[in-house]
Amino acid sequence: MKVVVTGAAGLIGRHAAVRLHAQNCAAQFKGADAPYDLVTLDHAAFDDDAVLAAALTGADAVLHFAGVNRAPDDMLEVANPAIAQRLVDVCGAANASPHIVYANSIHAQTDTPYGRSKSGAATILSKAGKFMDLILPHIFGEGARPYYNNVTATLIDQILKGETPDINPDGKVQLVHAGAAAQAAIDSVVNGTTGQIAPQGRVTPVPELFAMLSAFHDSDTRNIYPDLSDDFAVALFNCYRTATYPDGWPRPLKLNTDARGTLFEAVKGGGGGQTFLSTTQPGVTRGDHFHLTKVERFLVVQGDAVIRIRPVLGDAVWEYRVNGDAPAPVDVPTLHTHSIENVGAGPLLTLFWTHDLFDPANPDTFADPVLGAS
Repeated sequence: MKVVVTGAAGLIGRHAAVRLHAQNCAAQFKGADAPYDLVTLDHAAFDDDAVLAAALTGADAVLHFAGVNRAPDDMLEVANPAIAQRLVDVCGAANASPHIVYANSIHAQTDTPYGRSKSGAATILSKAGKFMDLILPHIFGEGARPYYNNVTATLIDQILKGETPDINPDGKVQLVHAGAAAQAAIDSVVNGTTGQIAPQGRVTPVPELFAMLSAFHDSDTRNIYPDLSDDFAVALFNCYRTATYPDGWPRPLKLNTDARGTLFEAVKGGGGGQTFLSTTQPGVTRGDHFHLTKVERFLVVQGDAVIRIRPVLGDAVWEYRVNGDAPAPVDVPTLHTHSIENVGAGPLLTLFWTHDLFDPANPDTFADPVLGAS
């Protein structure tokens, strides 16, 4: 199935592209063919006839996340319908009839420039053929831009900077994770469903959201994991963790040393989880995979290693040199492929901790090399 993701550099677009890529990785790991021919488009692609036509030719589905949500009112009102019409026109020229899923907004029902812009785009797309109107509330997730229509990302950024945000005590947001929104779009094309769906999020008072994020930060600065028994808390915590990269790691631990030796606290809190201990021979690399939801910690307790982390479908690679003489954990962010290489002369001893128990039926682990990825 050829799937085109527009707005792939945006929040939901990136989550959708990563999830499709994850299914390709899972299939290829088993020796099967990748189920998706994934094509990602950024906003600039809509200005290039050749790029857009090549992407849409033979497309089975388009997950349409590209759009405009900030502009002067007169420009905003016409922007999203123009993008939708452009998509429909190029599909027609390419003789393509893809199943289109449109990331619409609950604000489409409002009589505002943005609301009219979103509803106008939906009307255009609905007349093009097979269509799903995905009505979304406030989206949060790893990679969201602070100060850009995203209260969760903005609060996280302000907390990390030690700022005191100006919060409306009566404000509320209906929160849906970007991964859940992306999966709803993917499921629509896989199952061939059309019409309209509106994923229901968690209605959260903004002061409560700020309190949760502040509690994460307080625990994190004391090397304590919060209670991660709730899926919503895990999703929110993963957003916070990702925002601490790349400069917030590794973090040296407090060593308690006396004549008997040295003691340090590796993992505290979390409400459960699973601990692994591995040995790795010199020159050997472990990992080269990523997770969608799993909270994971690497902690070298003996030997020398380089931990490498790369955003899935991205190019930048972050490297962290760690050794057992000065234990310093690295918490791996979701949607980032990662590895650990023994660069020392002797065996490497590493402690791994995850917030959940390993489930062979749903491992949430997708093979993807950090270095040399295609």
